[in-house]
Amino acid sequence: MTDTPEPQAETPAPRALLSGANAAKAALAVSVVALALAVFPYFGGGASDAKIRSYLLNHPEMLQEMSSALQAKSDNALADSITARAKATPSLLTVDARDPSFGPVDAKVTVIEFFDFRCPGCKQTAPEVLRMMQAHPDVRFVFKDWPILDRGDPAGVSHYAARAAQAAHDQGKYLPVFRALMAEGDLSPEAVDAIMVANGVTLEAAHAAIGSPEMTRHLTETNMSASALGLQGTPTFIINGKAVASIQPAALDAAIREAKR
Repeated sequence: MTDTPEPQAETPAPRALLSGANAAKAALAVSVVALALAVFPYFGGGASDAKIRSYLLNHPEMLQEMSSALQAKSDNALADSITARAKATPSLLTVDARDPSFGPVDAKVTVIEFFDFRCPGCKQTAPEVLRMMQAHPDVRFVFKDWPILDRGDPAGVSHYAARAAQAAHDQGKYLPVFRALMAEGDLSPEAVDAIMVANGVTLEAAHAAIGSPEMTRHLTETNMSASALGLQGTPTFIINGKAVASIQPAALDAAIREAKR
């Protein structure tokens, strides 16, 4: 591709909850052990390191519980930070006319998802998002393609997939192409083109849109909004201006139902 590279802020590694990053998990585990060693004397009458180690080895479920609690606390803090930024600058969540959106324009509840087609968490949640769209026809769902896994490379596969999906949207084929791209485990430009053709997208027109300056501007503006919001990874769901700390389907559905009330 010959597009002008859009300016990309250096993107932090996606959260472990969203991406399964081993480094993040390892750091969290170290934090849990450090915390356990720090607080145990307060509950064990000055237990020695050896006794603490023995206890933890015999009760590994405690580390898992602490790890889960720390992760939840971190996710909640991040969600609160994103929500605060969105509240301070509502324009960051403006639904652009170029953003694929489905549901009533005047819906009481709007769900915005920032995602990357190569993101494992995005692929995992995509079928549930599509099911929630069916379960909540009165809710507006907005898709913001944010190809962060290319690390700023405008010729990367994530960018190409995002552009292809946008081109498919121009031809009224967004959802079937979205579904197929998320289901494809080994994305490449060739695979993306095959998916477009299989779903009725006119390839010549799609390629013209993919290489257009307007497409570059759209992705650039989405990236700028995501960076200004302080997003740390994909997928990130924001419901009525409030970031959701979890990507679990039950949590998303509960957040939608709460917003309806």
